Amino acid sequence: MIEKAIEAMKNGEIILIYDFDSREGETDFAIRSDALTREDICRMRKDAGGLICTAIHPKAAEKIGLPFASDALRETGFAERDGDIPYDPKNHSSFSIWVNHKDTFTGITDNDRTLTANRLSDHVKSAMNGGKLNFSSEFRTPGHMALLRANEKLLDQRRGQTELSIAIAEFAGVTPCVTICEMLDDNTGKALSKKDAMEYGKKHNLVFVSGDEVLEYWNNNH
Repeated sequence: MIEKAIEAMKNGEIILIYDFDSREGETDFAIRSDALTREDICRMRKDAGGLICTAIHPKAAEKIGLPFASDALRETGFAERDGDIPYDPKNHSSFSIWVNHKDTFTGITDNDRTLTANRLSDHVKSAMNGGKLNFSSEFRTPGHMALLRANEKLLDQRRGQTELSIAIAEFAGVTPCVTICEMLDDNTGKALSKKDAMEYGKKHNLVFVSGDEVLEYWNNNH
């Protein structure tokens, strides 16, 4: 399914990415941010229900100057430390800052979050190609779009949804800026099971790919 997932990412379609049984055991909606529409945001909040975030390639995050939230908040005494996360004890989370584009109103509406994600992709594209847009002139924080900064070694170091989605974007040759959202279960209060996520994918004709497939492709082709 990895080839189909790469093609779907290239075509700007939503794909379903399951990480690992031994990790979060969660499936995320994922779509390249430059193809994201307000209908996609609506679908994420209705059919997925988790936190809508935008994952960014480490090279672009570095050039833009996006910090890890754990580093930015260190002086508060509340910041997480390596080993604090039960599903990933060797790394800290990929959370960076939360932003709104300055042309949004509240930042939370489907239209507003779509604009923010679309423009984030423009900045990532520029950064990856050696350019540099003025990030602070377009975005303000705090906001309603959580930014995720992928690990600098991607899947060689960390194997979260952030790195999996950015790896697939790399394979597809598209701007490595991907908007993702976890699928939750209304009945159990937990993450949607892998089985149910796969059934959702079949019902709605969405490609489902596992972290194991992505990692194998990464090791063989990177």
